[in-house]
Amino acid sequence: MRSLHESGLADRWPELTLWIARVNQGLSETYSAYPFVAYGTDWLAFAHLVIALAFWGCLRDPVRNVWVVDFGMIACAAVIPFALVCGRLRGIPWFWQGVDMSFGVLGFVPLWVARRSIRRLPSGP
Repeated sequence: MRSLHESGLADRWPELTLWIARVNQGLSETYSAYPFVAYGTDWLAFAHLVIALAFWGCLRDPVRNVWVVDFGMIACAAVIPFALVCGRLRGIPWFWQGVDMSFGVLGFVPLWVARRSIRRLPSGP
């Protein structure tokens, strides 16, 4: 939090500063009282690595594995309603929901470009 104040961001975006302070407090209190909760984030990280491994198939054989790109595009599109619904249920500020949704939009674009390129490749022998 000190670095936010030193950088001047706290003055420019007080709502963001308050949100970051609230998240920091929540994590600190939760993890100090219930350290096993962090195990869930370990599994979340593991799931991200496993999903990333699926994309390795697109590098090896893009035509046969275009479904992985389609899967990624569907997942990116699903980020938007998920962030809107769950963000509202959990009391996440609108600006932070926007940050979350931007990952879906920004992830979709390179996947869409990759899919177009894959579809232009020959289908095989």
